[in-house]
Amino acid sequence: MNYVFHPEALDDYSEAATYYAEISADLVYAFIESVEKGIDQITTFPETWGIVEEDVRRHLLKRFPFGIYYTIEDDYILIIAVMHMSRNPGYWKNRLESR
Repeated sequence: MNYVFHPEALDDYSEAATYYAEISADLVYAFIESVEKGIDQITTFPETWGIVEEDVRRHLLKRFPFGIYYTIEDDYILIIAVMHMSRNPGYWKNRLESR
């Protein structure tokens, strides 16, 4: 199944990658690999991860404290947020209105 990033979710991803890049090239590569692996798992088995609110599901990354929040649309997966798990937990909810 194909996937699409909500524009603000892409910003989340970019900001996190930039943070890790400032620490270490190896760390940013590991982060990107972890997110891409998570997206691959989501697109292959979209209903595996639990619903956290309405129809939004969350896939937790293994090595990094991030979750990929997504919805299953008719023809694609919509990635709502790539969220650090110890930050403001509801900041992504307004993104549901623009889908």
